[in-house]
Amino acid sequence: MRIVSWNINSVRLRIDALKKVADALQPDFLCLQETKTQDSEFPTADITEAGFAQQLVRGMKGYNGVAILSSAEISDGGSRNWCAREDCRHIAADIGGKTYLHNFYVPAGGDEPNPKVNEKFAHKLSFLKEATDWSAKLPKQSRNIMVGDLNIAPLENDVWSHKQLVKVVSHTPVEVKALDAWRAAHGWVDAIRAVVPENEKIYSWWSYRNRSWPGSDKGRRLDHIWVSPALAAKVTDAGVYRDARGWEKPSDHAPIWADIDI
Repeated sequence: MRIVSWNINSVRLRIDALKKVADALQPDFLCLQETKTQDSEFPTADITEAGFAQQLVRGMKGYNGVAILSSAEISDGGSRNWCAREDCRHIAADIGGKTYLHNFYVPAGGDEPNPKVNEKFAHKLSFLKEATDWSAKLPKQSRNIMVGDLNIAPLENDVWSHKQLVKVVSHTPVEVKALDAWRAAHGWVDAIRAVVPENEKIYSWWSYRNRSWPGSDKGRRLDHIWVSPALAAKVTDAGVYRDARGWEKPSDHAPIWADIDI
């Protein structure tokens, strides 16, 4: 089973790119973040044509939004409003085999890594705390897969320069500590780093400011796929589909993927 996760940065603007990703990676499940469209305007027909007849969507006009697309039958696993906000940052699916797939879009956090002066950063930390508490309540032997744009690059080799980015939002110690707590609360296993050693650089996001991409390859790994301990040994491969970042009018994120034998 192949799961692809991608911050598409507007599903309607990048429907052709979605079809190219589907052709290239052949996912069984395609999880999207930042769909940026309300459910009534989601491109259902185009996505069905791309091979995903099963679609769970939770969106809003112009911002955020998540979706789980599948080539096989799935059931709605519900969604949560984190931090008491109806801002469409989570959706879940029952994908069979007593396994649940969760798709997250964590707040970016703004520019100033100080919750006292930056409400967006305070929101991000509150979101991470709630997600940690939620993870702690998951049964240890349950079978869950969690994907999404978590907006944090936790390891030194998840960014192009740890020294230059350690005080920049997405790689600060307080964010990394919060993400580590979230992961530890359920014993989540980082599927990509289970395949790609921690001493290797790997990124999934490159700023639009880098107009000559890949240029100097100044990226960050903000996108993640985690699995429950019960599925850790089932991860057979994982990676980042960098090619998509170099397409015309790309998302600033590249799709990430993992093969999991459930």
